[in-house]
Amino acid sequence: MKTAAQPFHFATAAYLTRILNQKAVNLHEFCLGLESCSDASIFYHTFQSLSRHHFLAEGFSSDFAQWVMAACNRADLAEQLAALDIREYLSLADLRGDLHRVVTDYCQTYPQFVEQTAFEPFFFCESFEVAMPLGFEARTLAEFRDGLRRLTHASFHYHFITSRLRLHLRTNDFSLWLAGNLGLESLADRANGIDIYTNTLEGAHRILLNLVEAELAQ
Repeated sequence: MKTAAQPFHFATAAYLTRILNQKAVNLHEFCLGLESCSDASIFYHTFQSLSRHHFLAEGFSSDFAQWVMAACNRADLAEQLAALDIREYLSLADLRGDLHRVVTDYCQTYPQFVEQTAFEPFFFCESFEVAMPLGFEARTLAEFRDGLRRLTHASFHYHFITSRLRLHLRTNDFSLWLAGNLGLESLADRANGIDIYTNTLEGAHRILLNLVEAELAQ
């Protein structure tokens, strides 16, 4: 069994959410907000929102889609926003562009809804991350499996979801280490291909653990 020169350090994170000075009370302001808010805010309301809705196997995990549905009563627009598969994006600029395009097109098609006041405003937010080591690491695939078994939802989310912002959405901490330190490119690709959009965090965690178990059994 190969031993990695650089161990995988398991960690977790706490997040301080900051409400920005941008809000939307209708679709027009929402469209403007999507265009001008920070990249961290786009990430917070799409990728990071998965942690707040991790228990949902169905429904909208995007804060944007949730607000459009619940506060604006525009189910068709919410479905269009939710249909943007965040797994396919390698840059937040591209994701922002498509979110903005969808809302812009909708407003042009249905101008009667553009200035309609929502039941509650949308507040654009972002979060500040504070990472904390868990005190255990892995140098082999077996140790990596044992570490995975100990992870909480928060720690799994840190390594598998929010790491994509640090790594420019291309991969996750687990896959990066598996490929770069153990030479397990195929396992890394399968891990990175786990559907973070339709699975719960618990489900994605279980799938990754099963993939590692299968690799160890070979």
